[in-house]
Amino acid sequence: MAVYAIAFIAYAIDLARRSAAATKAADAAGDAVTPVPTARAGVGTPATVGAAAAERGSASSVGGPAPTTAGPAASVRPAQDGAGRGVDGASIAYGRSPSLRVGVAMTVLAWALHLAADITRGLAAGRVPWANMYEFALTGTLVITTVYLLVLVVSKHDLRFLGTFITGLVLVLLGIATVNFYVSVVPLPPALQSAWLVIHVFVATSAVGFLALGFALSVVQLMQARRESIVASAKAAKRSFLATLPDSATLENLAYRVIIIGFILWTFTLMAGAIWAEAAWGRYWGWDTKEVWTFIIWVVYAGYIHARATRGWRGSRSAWLAIIGFSTVLFNFTVVNLFFKGLHAYSGL
Repeated sequence: MAVYAIAFIAYAIDLARRSAAATKAADAAGDAVTPVPTARAGVGTPATVGAAAAERGSASSVGGPAPTTAGPAASVRPAQDGAGRGVDGASIAYGRSPSLRVGVAMTVLAWALHLAADITRGLAAGRVPWANMYEFALTGTLVITTVYLLVLVVSKHDLRFLGTFITGLVLVLLGIATVNFYVSVVPLPPALQSAWLVIHVFVATSAVGFLALGFALSVVQLMQARRESIVASAKAAKRSFLATLPDSATLENLAYRVIIIGFILWTFTLMAGAIWAEAAWGRYWGWDTKEVWTFIIWVVYAGYIHARATRGWRGSRSAWLAIIGFSTVLFNFTVVNLFFKGLHAYSGL
């Protein structure tokens, strides 16, 4: 948790640098388009204005002054797509700041320590480490970090800015698990002594990892959409780190892709749970509280995919559906496990 905290601080510093970069870039752009003063008292006459224009043209032909930089790797040059956006849809190009490099490095180190802790818990228990709420939180947060790092490697978009949200979420969940959910190693109940414990719960944690990444992207999407609406209305938008991030449409598409993967895994979780229930209790479905909430989560995300694909629910509506979906995941893990009794009462508390 200490290393995750260092990574979180490094990512937060990077966001602050992004805000500063956005402010400097906007100021530099404003200076670049300052109009020529109105002609008065022999100043700015047609001749002098024409000479000034010629001088500017001559300067630009030989390269002109060096562009003003903002931050360690920010640029105020217009984007290459002709629409005021960078490669990732950002209005201001932003490279790899030292704090961002530190954040990613600390995340990798924290992931390695996290993996070692999860493995040692499993070795101490003599089984897979996800038989109670503490162990599920330990493994689930490890999977969330794994998905984040994996996406950084395979995605063509630079999503390292999500580090603040991911490490912050992992820190909160690990802190709650350590303080409130910790239990000593105990033998498995008879119903959990099955190979389905490995399959069913591992797939469920993998699904949560992708859904958590989709949740983070949806939160940033809402923030970016609000900023874009202010800019579109010609109002003075607050210069923040959002100017260096992909536009809301790009964020929405990325969230949709990772949520699709999470939804597929959650569908398998629901099916595997029914098969396991038949083997353990002699029925596929019994309307147990945990079973109901697993189905509710599936319905919410199925509604998200259906509404976006066939009903044209884009923008903030799809983002809110994704956020509501992950809220049901958290509710299922916390409130349902703690306050609802049933055949799935395996919190260990």
